[in-house]
Amino acid sequence: MASIKLKFRAHADNTREGALYFQVIHDRVVKQVKTNYHIYEYEWDKQRGDIVKDDRHEALKIIRDKVLWEQRKLEQIVKSFENTCKPYTVEDIIRRYKESESDKTSVFEYMRHQSERMKKFSRVRTSETYLQTLNSFMKFRNGVDLYFDMLNADIIEQYESYMRANNLSRNTTSFYMRILRCIYNRAVEEGLAKQTDPFKRVYTGVDKTAKRAITLKEIRRIKELDLTDKPDLDYTRDMFLFSFYLRGMSFIDLAYLRKKDLANGYITYIRKKTGQQLTIRWERSMREIVDKYPENPTQYLLPIITSQDGTERKQYLNKILFVNRKLKQIARLAKISTPLTMYVSRHSWASIAKSKNVPLSVISEGMGHDNEETTRIYLAAIQTNRIDEANSRILKEL
Repeated sequence: MASIKLKFRAHADNTREGALYFQVIHDRVVKQVKTNYHIYEYEWDKQRGDIVKDDRHEALKIIRDKVLWEQRKLEQIVKSFENTCKPYTVEDIIRRYKESESDKTSVFEYMRHQSERMKKFSRVRTSETYLQTLNSFMKFRNGVDLYFDMLNADIIEQYESYMRANNLSRNTTSFYMRILRCIYNRAVEEGLAKQTDPFKRVYTGVDKTAKRAITLKEIRRIKELDLTDKPDLDYTRDMFLFSFYLRGMSFIDLAYLRKKDLANGYITYIRKKTGQQLTIRWERSMREIVDKYPENPTQYLLPIITSQDGTERKQYLNKILFVNRKLKQIARLAKISTPLTMYVSRHSWASIAKSKNVPLSVISEGMGHDNEETTRIYLAAIQTNRIDEANSRILKEL
């Protein structure tokens, strides 16, 4: 029966990585099968014929898992030849091994393909989430790819632990898990993998997130800040207030507001999230912000997307990151303890409208919610957060 052993060939320069390969022996014929993996000489245990544990433990563990899986594949090929009770050669083993490898699609490769596929269908956000998940998973794997039949429950659990060790929230880890599971299930449908339910031991739910709102008094404090010599903060404040003035319009809808959406004293736009059309009366406070800035050379109303060259989505993403970062500084200057984001503008409009006894039906329609129950849940989440903050202040005085 043929034997399969993992071997290491050191580099002539011992400061560089050497190569791992398999030695296949059958009927006194010896052949080598290359792998794509390299380690340093001090990371190889000659006596045990295995990779040692050291400072690169996580990276080496991934390499070890990969080469052991490759070795098992070779051993299965040998076993299949043995079961036929017919003669076979080392060349037969290697040929079968290479054929099995060429037919496979790797996880990284498949995720990239699915991302491109979503982009072709104009599902840009989905394409981006696939790439985000791929980048996260690649970091966990230290760039070492794998096939779908290697993607077992242990690897998925290790990935979840890795993300938690990097201080990602449960919702964030669950987000990546759900995307990865979606891609895995599609690979199963296409016959690229067998369904083994590798996600059965990890969390894939959605925890409720706190919806934070600030008071009208705090909105005024933001509005009254002197930011004359701070143009970045002044711009950020304008975007936050403009969102609030337009009933808590989301930042993506602000970014894609077109000049032609403003007509006859009203803003009319389609919500990106729901596809619902909303109409808002144009007020002086809104005009004052728009008039502060030179006219946008593009079709868009606000200075968020300022060039139409195929990078519109990237410009929007860069601006939302920039604005949310600068809002933290504005919160400090205005002495607001609530962590400010653009979402706070939306939550605040709903909360303040409720405090002014605006009917739930009106708030729901104003925010573009599909039904009043969504608004009721939304407002309840804000109220719960305020009660928690009040309780915290009381306890601090004890």
